[in-house]
Amino acid sequence: MPAGGELVERVLAAARAADTVVLVTDKHEASLRWAGNSMTTNGSSISREWSVVSILRDGAAARVGSVTSSSVDPDDIVAVVRAAEEAARTAQPAADAMPLLEPAPAADQPWTAAAATTGIEVFADLARDLSAGFDGADRLYGFAHHEVHTQWLGTSTGVRRRWTQPTGSVEINGKRDAGGDPASAWVGAGTTDFSDVAVPALLGELDRRLGWHTRRVQLPAGRYDTVLPPSAVADLLIYLVWTMTGRGAQEGHTALSAPGGTRVGERLTDLPLTLYSDPGAKGLEYRPFVAATASSESVSVFDNGLPAARTDWVREGVIENLVYPRATAAEFGAPVTTPGDNLLLDGGSEASIDDLVAGTERGLLLTCLWYIREVDPATLLLTGLTRDGVYLIEDGAVTAAVNNFRFNESPLDLLRRVTHAGATEHTLPREWKDWFTRAAMPPIRIPDFHMSSVSQAT
Repeated sequence: MPAGGELVERVLAAARAADTVVLVTDKHEASLRWAGNSMTTNGSSISREWSVVSILRDGAAARVGSVTSSSVDPDDIVAVVRAAEEAARTAQPAADAMPLLEPAPAADQPWTAAAATTGIEVFADLARDLSAGFDGADRLYGFAHHEVHTQWLGTSTGVRRRWTQPTGSVEINGKRDAGGDPASAWVGAGTTDFSDVAVPALLGELDRRLGWHTRRVQLPAGRYDTVLPPSAVADLLIYLVWTMTGRGAQEGHTALSAPGGTRVGERLTDLPLTLYSDPGAKGLEYRPFVAATASSESVSVFDNGLPAARTDWVREGVIENLVYPRATAAEFGAPVTTPGDNLLLDGGSEASIDDLVAGTERGLLLTCLWYIREVDPATLLLTGLTRDGVYLIEDGAVTAAVNNFRFNESPLDLLRRVTHAGATEHTLPREWKDWFTRAAMPPIRIPDFHMSSVSQAT
């Protein structure tokens, strides 16, 4: 199979449609697992996925067909192109039809450069540092994953874009017998190459959390003064941003809808909090252009190659932007905005999570949330469970571990009610890690976080 850039050119040369978009992704991945204080499995893989989007035009109308293949046989190129063109012929006219973009200067990596790679060797330092934890009494379980995706995007109008996206994560679960009652705690980190993963610090935090299980307290459901760590904050706000589509809000389908329009311009909090996505955020960089094989409320195949820039979703406490592909923006007279592949929340103090705990007379400290599901789209009410450690705070100190809960909360309401936000730091979302790893959040304090029922989850 030809190199990614060459494959794009061959597909475009074989195309007969009025317009054609080609996206090629070379995927290099490596993984490492451990359980019960020993390494269990590791491996690496290489694969390719490429898509052809054919656009047939009839005046202002356009029909779109898209076919994706994992074939590495060059003889399959023409067959895939013809299949995409046939799919376009039988498709309904596209509601988001627009002219394809013309090429513009871009500081991308060289078009003909080979795909970036990874392998099991990326975990060498991680495995060495984990061995110190394996020598202890706690039982450690976990998973590390690294993927490097190189993408080439080409269109029949001359757009040529290339991007390499490294994505890595490590999660460690610790188990301890605390007086015959098993204790569980979790730590995790996101990374691009594992050179910045401090395993001793992760193991130290894991030991601290497991130590809080020496005393156990059972608490009922209710509203509690609650400190949320950056990971839990990320999981809640990622769900918020996923719902921030302009069309959904304009048509009254989401919690961002308002009578006669949207909630853009509405103040959520007097705290100077800014929630944003930025493809250039250091350590959290993502592809600085749109690459889409199908249209949705968030992206359009007609916008392939559209530059992505920093977008403030909430600025200084006020809802600032929603996602609008070009066609939707033209329909509603709104600015064109692209969805982000990272999420950051700034504007808090320099306080650490320990500082927020120290300022809490009585309340709860969470570790992470999981099994998050939407209950009511109109208010963005979410439900889910706490996991791997909920702790009692008394007089500014953690004094015990408590039972798990089911919660019911809306991230919009949390932003309205937050009383304290600390220092922003890179964090790994627990619930959404498989889809969204690039986040930087502060710890926050909510005076009345709703624990709706007690859960038997561990």
